[in-house]
Amino acid sequence: MDDDDNDEAPISEREEPSEELARMAREAIEAQAGTVDMSGSRRRCQRVIDMYSAGLVQNGRDHFHASWVMLCGETQGHYSMARMLARRATEMGEERAWTLRAMSWDRWLVASGKPQRFGTQIIKQGGRWSLGEVDTKVTDLDRAIYAVPPLFVQRQNAEQLQRREEMQ
Repeated sequence: MDDDDNDEAPISEREEPSEELARMAREAIEAQAGTVDMSGSRRRCQRVIDMYSAGLVQNGRDHFHASWVMLCGETQGHYSMARMLARRATEMGEERAWTLRAMSWDRWLVASGKPQRFGTQIIKQGGRWSLGEVDTKVTDLDRAIYAVPPLFVQRQNAEQLQRREEMQ
């Protein structure tokens, strides 16, 4: 029997590393939109860590997808790695990663109990959705450099989320 005929072979043996990273990024994003399955998140994050350690995260696109997976993790270490991967992706010319740099930085700050810089993280405080505390020294021009909408737009997004929840 050929290895190709073995239906029990792990998906990662049939996928190229770049394809696997793209698939895991899609899964991580989809999981964020629904009920978050932390066991799936942990598994994806560990796989990215293993792939990175093995040198399989190679180009800007790979770093971008790996960053998405880590951003959807659950620990400060995951968010820190997401930030590093997004930074590396931008250095390799992956323009889409600029927003991920801001998002991972903010997520790491929020997890640390500090004000976020860019206002990318909508959090629930006191039963209401908001941006929480945002560093007032960061300007909308700074946000634009990272392809993040102005702060008033981010606040409107949090308000819309709150209204949707209240209507349910």
